[in-house]
Amino acid sequence: MMPELGKYAAAVLSAYGVSLGILALLIFGILRRNTRALHELEAAESQRDG
Repeated sequence: MMPELGKYAAAVLSAYGVSLGILALLIFGILRRNTRALHELEAAESQRDG
């Protein structure tokens, strides 16, 4: 399935690894920010309502 990369195998595989790592960090940051925003919204709504 994977093509023969020859002498470039290490560079290509490390580029894939770095790309996936950056993507994972972005997704983690977005989910963390979303959770924090939801908690802040709930706190603001509870102060407003009660």
